[in-house]
Amino acid sequence: MSPEPPVEQTVAELLETVRALTDRVAHLESALSEQKAAGVPEEVVIAISAAVAAYLGHRAKIKQMHYRTGASWAQQGRAVVQGRHDTQPSR
Repeated sequence: MSPEPPVEQTVAELLETVRALTDRVAHLESALSEQKAAGVPEEVVIAISAAVAAYLGHRAKIKQMHYRTGASWAQQGRAVVQGRHDTQPSR
């Protein structure tokens, strides 16, 4: 049998573990508040996660997401689609 550590050492280890967990919770709460502040609805995040998982064949972590507003992405999409069409009829 090994000798048990002193009670003070055990309490100190427990306090350090609680401090570490408190720091982790604070970090996660701040990350969550940043995500909510970015304006990305949770349903959109879930839909993107499902699409990525279906495409890759396994669940992947989304580490960063930016919510964009404006028409620039739509304009680029239209340009790609319109660029695929022939502008001159074939003879």
